[in-house]
Amino acid sequence: MSVDDLGQECTILTGEQEPRVSGARVLVAGASIAGPALAHWLRRRGAEVTVVERAPELRPGGQAVDARGVAKEVIHRMGLDAAVRAARTETAGAYTVDADGNVLETFHADDDGGDGFIAEIEILRGDLSRVLYDDTRAGVEYLFGDRIAELTQDADGVDVSFASGDRRRFDLVVGADGLHSALRAMVFGPHERFLRHLGHVLAFYSVPNEFGLDRWLLEYQEPGRSALLRPIQDATRAMAMFYFAAADFDVDYRDVEAQKRLLREQMAGLGWLTPDILAHLDDTPDFYLDQVAQVVMDRWSIGRVGLLGDAAFSSSPMSGQGTGLALVGAYLLAGELAAAGWDPAAGFARYEARMRSFVEANQEIGRLNARSREVAGPDAEPGPDFAGEWFTELLERAINGVELPDYSGVPDTGAPSGPAIISSARP
Repeated sequence: MSVDDLGQECTILTGEQEPRVSGARVLVAGASIAGPALAHWLRRRGAEVTVVERAPELRPGGQAVDARGVAKEVIHRMGLDAAVRAARTETAGAYTVDADGNVLETFHADDDGGDGFIAEIEILRGDLSRVLYDDTRAGVEYLFGDRIAELTQDADGVDVSFASGDRRRFDLVVGADGLHSALRAMVFGPHERFLRHLGHVLAFYSVPNEFGLDRWLLEYQEPGRSALLRPIQDATRAMAMFYFAAADFDVDYRDVEAQKRLLREQMAGLGWLTPDILAHLDDTPDFYLDQVAQVVMDRWSIGRVGLLGDAAFSSSPMSGQGTGLALVGAYLLAGELAAAGWDPAAGFARYEARMRSFVEANQEIGRLNARSREVAGPDAEPGPDFAGEWFTELLERAINGVELPDYSGVPDTGAPSGPAIISSARP
């Protein structure tokens, strides 16, 4: 069903209509990027919002993420353009280098209007999470150190039991808890039903900046694996990243020691600065390793429970658009729910209809980039031809291929307000 068809069933409020006052109680699982971004828009639309996060506090650092095209417009509408830009990595561009550090290719941050390989707005995941949290904390309840243990929904609401023992009832529940979403597994089914491994593994962690890194990302590639160093705001440190090919992935994403062993094994013998980067593996405070994967689902909601961001439609780091999908999805989900008078069937359906093509374009970008990194065998198909016009058109759909309605008749309080309600649940 198209967006226009859905419009016959759920008319978006216009400026001539009486806006419906919400009071809808919404629980959001996950306090990384998608969750606080959704909390921002839900609060502005009049909802009472609770965000539950199983970690005891915000997670700092993390991978550098980008905002391109229409996602930059969402940031502008949030009123957060200045705050986000102030927290950028300020990466000037990227060099691909050989084993001796000689430059092979150069990419600038202002290429393609700031929407190129290195985006104009590039920010560490943890820094963007902090901006979104600081923006919403005064009007949104955050429950850190807790999680959804059980939920039961009926025609009128969702009963939620938290691991802390607290029990509450909400009108809607949204899972924004990432690639390995616990809420998705609880409501929609096991992870293996939706995860699509793209044949690669990604690792990253911060290291002392003893490499003379200054505003430029450096990448060294060998067949099937690569090492990168990129600048962050703290000039005394840098972010190290590794990619390597892996036909499957069976390491528990929570078993850090097993992950480090795997990384050492896979990076053995890799040239350039790799041994010096690996020397800091046991000292880093923020190691991360996981499969490069996408989430592919036929639908992103069941009843009064919906999904957002990587939990619903991870495009993988190979797309460079995971953050953009989360920010745009948050804007559309809150807007469509409010426009539908908080009716979940209509609101979730319109959100999905608006987002689906945008998501599919970005997932295709991710799959193509993963294919381009594969080790070519004698019988392998030729890699994608990124020079074709078809790819230019696909990129445009992936960056700007979604409409952002004004939602002119939907309530908008302008910005979160009210007393700070910040809870930390019992362990």
